[in-house]
Amino acid sequence: MFTKILIANRGEIACRVAATAHRLGVKSVAVYSEADANAKHVAVCDEAVPIGPAPAKESYLKGDKIIEVALASGAQAIHPGYGFLSENEGFAKACADAGLVFIGPPASAIHAMGSKSAAKALMETAGVPLVPGYHGDNQDADFLQQQADKIGYPVLLKASAGGGGKGMRIVEKSEDFKAALASCKREAISSFGDDKVLVEKYLTRPRHIEIQVFADTQGDCVYLFERDCSVQRRHQKVLEEAPAPGMTEERRRAMGEAAVAAAKAVGYVGAGTVEFIANQDGSFYFMEMNTRLQVEHPVTEMITGLDLVEWQLRVAAGQPLPMKQQELTIHGHALEARIYAENPEKGFLPSIGTLRHLHVPAGVEFCSTNLPLTRAAPSRPSPLKGEGENGAASGYVRIDSGVREGDTISPFYDPMIAKLIVWGNDRAEALAHMSQALSEYRIVGLSSNVTFLKRLVESPAFSQADLDTGLIERNHDILFPAAMPVTMDVVSLAAASLLTSEQNSGAAANDPWADTTGWRMNGTLLRKLDFSDESHAYPAVIGYRETGWSVQLGERAAVMTLIERHGAQLVIKVDGATVRGTVVREGEAFHVFTGGMHHVLAYSDPLAHAGEAEAEGGRLTAPMPGKIVAVLAEKGKTVEKGAPLLIMEAMKMEHTIAAPADGMVEEMLYAVGDQVAEGAQLLAFKVA
Repeated sequence: MFTKILIANRGEIACRVAATAHRLGVKSVAVYSEADANAKHVAVCDEAVPIGPAPAKESYLKGDKIIEVALASGAQAIHPGYGFLSENEGFAKACADAGLVFIGPPASAIHAMGSKSAAKALMETAGVPLVPGYHGDNQDADFLQQQADKIGYPVLLKASAGGGGKGMRIVEKSEDFKAALASCKREAISSFGDDKVLVEKYLTRPRHIEIQVFADTQGDCVYLFERDCSVQRRHQKVLEEAPAPGMTEERRRAMGEAAVAAAKAVGYVGAGTVEFIANQDGSFYFMEMNTRLQVEHPVTEMITGLDLVEWQLRVAAGQPLPMKQQELTIHGHALEARIYAENPEKGFLPSIGTLRHLHVPAGVEFCSTNLPLTRAAPSRPSPLKGEGENGAASGYVRIDSGVREGDTISPFYDPMIAKLIVWGNDRAEALAHMSQALSEYRIVGLSSNVTFLKRLVESPAFSQADLDTGLIERNHDILFPAAMPVTMDVVSLAAASLLTSEQNSGAAANDPWADTTGWRMNGTLLRKLDFSDESHAYPAVIGYRETGWSVQLGERAAVMTLIERHGAQLVIKVDGATVRGTVVREGEAFHVFTGGMHHVLAYSDPLAHAGEAEAEGGRLTAPMPGKIVAVLAEKGKTVEKGAPLLIMEAMKMEHTIAAPADGMVEEMLYAVGDQVAEGAQLLAFKVA
């Protein structure tokens, strides 16, 4: 076994690898960019070395610098995590040339699977079933369109060197092909430095099922069963689970053996994932092989009781696989939800900002624990577990995270906050644990997808395992319901938080002018508190009583009293009914968490905003920091509502800025290649 490894990554995967290394007595070395100087992975590793500025291409993608740091630190091996250099053939070869062990497959295997088109040709030779499509080298736009027309629409464009949902477009009809191709190629060259694409038949209602494989240097290879990753947005996974619902033993064996055949065909070593696209009738086709550990590997660990990072280290050190195929078994069911800094209601637009308040459900924050990770007995299948608030032995919660409260989600890297993983004896139990855990997850400081994930987990389609890659779009109305007015309980919690904060503001004792109890010699103080959300206004009239307050909200009147308050947690009574919640104030926004829901109420202080007015007509602003990659409109051009005006690239994704109404472009303020700040006015637009 190694004595020291360098982790050439950041975030939760760097923390994850460091935790396993620590348990095995292996020292870890972190590398970090200027943006990550105070990051969690820097704190949990034994050593940490800066490697460059915030942009990944100047830090985490500088393979030569990382190798230099590894050699100087005395590390014997480099763990690449996932993303960045994890599937970089040149980096794997450079590690070997420098006398370092690359904890991953040999460069030849990465080369074989690195090109989707070449990999498909290889799989065809190995007898692995393929989706109909064109995987050749001819990249002429007219030729590719002819191939798409021949295959039949809809088709899927995919970056040949891609992964993680980048450089993928679904094309529904021939006349849309070239615009989609241009966008796909732009994203591919930006993300991977290679704009080559392949064209495949897009299957309707397909499932995305992948097989975890592991191979050692002695020639043995096993499959550790499947994961269903069908639930996706923007071709990126949102929820993953293992085992796949509805999987028969016969089909599991067929897919597993096909995956092992794929791995053996390229002389694979280490952890890898063979991804299949599956029809509802059970037929399946090879899609690609990810030559690294996957983001969703924890669900496999939870159902097998194995530490896959430990397996990686042992195999890389030349040891044989710890188990044979016949020894591997499945116990229970596991789900993983990716907690992202993004706004689902705005097309899953990534969000940046500071995690001003972060409360996680009861569980294990894996990357900072010293919990032994021994293989579990069948009755307690997961070695990577934490007990829920109810302490039930049958349900486990695990959190893999690379951030802490107070950390910043920057525009430079993927906006993942954490992975929330649960285990249950069966799928129904795992679903219940996931719903409860999401109810306890509270984030303030930026937008997150927690509330959306809870709706998704509880939706009829997902709970009944009616799965396919279009599940989110197919159930749009359920997952994105029209905004409803909040209840009296929510407004009362926000009001109670404000009023009790005023009372506890440290006013001088015995100073009547500093008193905030609302005392009046004759009569009752009535005060209007103006709350609102994006859809409704909630003007609440508060009456100060000897004990508590009266609340008038529209036609509803109630008496509110405070029972107890501990920081942001409040217990109040509204007309005698107990209401519990957490209220976090962020400026003039009150974040109210109650009943498993997150409500954001804006509070308008009339004194603070006296005389203010703002007219934003005609302004189109950048939703986040980014770069202009395409300008689609000209000064003086008349456009219709929804017409694309320009395209921004931010956080590795393209975002189209569209016309908000019929009108005319008066001026374009930025050109292709320009960097823009969040909130910057991009163009002047005159509404017709």
